[in-house]
Amino acid sequence: MTLPTPPQTVVEVPKLPPRAREAHKGTFGKVLVVAGSSGMAGAASLAGTAALRGGAGLVVVATPRSVGSIVATAQPCYMTAEMPADRAGRFSRSALSPLVALAESATAVVVGPGLGQSPALVELIVGLLEQIRRPLVLDADALNALAGRTAALQRRPAPTLLTPHPGEFARLLGSDTRRVQADRVELTVQFARQHGVVLVLKGAGTVVSDGQRVYVNTTGNPGMATGGSGDVLTGLLGALLAQGMLPFEAAVLGVFVHGRAGDLARDAVGEVSLIASDLLDNLPAAFSQ
Repeated sequence: MTLPTPPQTVVEVPKLPPRAREAHKGTFGKVLVVAGSSGMAGAASLAGTAALRGGAGLVVVATPRSVGSIVATAQPCYMTAEMPADRAGRFSRSALSPLVALAESATAVVVGPGLGQSPALVELIVGLLEQIRRPLVLDADALNALAGRTAALQRRPAPTLLTPHPGEFARLLGSDTRRVQADRVELTVQFARQHGVVLVLKGAGTVVSDGQRVYVNTTGNPGMATGGSGDVLTGLLGALLAQGMLPFEAAVLGVFVHGRAGDLARDAVGEVSLIASDLLDNLPAAFSQ
């Protein structure tokens, strides 16, 4: 029996290339963010703003009609697209076709922040997985929708990046959080290799793997354990993909810069008072360093 090749440990963090003087907004890609629901408009705004701060030339936030005006007024620098909503203010099943159409003009797509959960959303997420032919970042409720349906990842026509926290990863594995935390690196590598994805297992010492390589992040602090922090990371990763970075390299740079922004925010406001918007405020300094 042939044993799997041990993953290569990566320690160097990649960088974005310098920007050409003749560049324009189309040079740096267009991110489509599929996010939000009634009561969760902030998740859509955080992810969309993070994609802007991450350097994307254009960002479109697709969100249910129930929160469209809230998301639009939260940030003037992205565009919004209102989608069909169900009675609870979540994306409805009929949003699939317009979302796939929007994705055709995007360079990278982010799905998950603040979606909520419903049977229709499960169908929507699986449909997006199978029909979107762009690099795709899945987070939050998009991951919850895949519990028991991870085979859909293997049918993806384009690269896929997953960003679960330990509880979400446990649901994807059909396991429990204790087991995930006891074997973070090995389980991340195994899942990424089996499903052909890049997996970012969040938490202290965030683990990134494509099944062949593995990186354990060194930035970040406990103050980042606050609602919306993951939404910022998701939007940031979409921006890096939109600028042409390969998924593994985008994930490594993204988690490093996200954690560095968290460290700068901690230095400014302390761990106790740190909130997700502080990460947005410190992304420019994190990139410049």
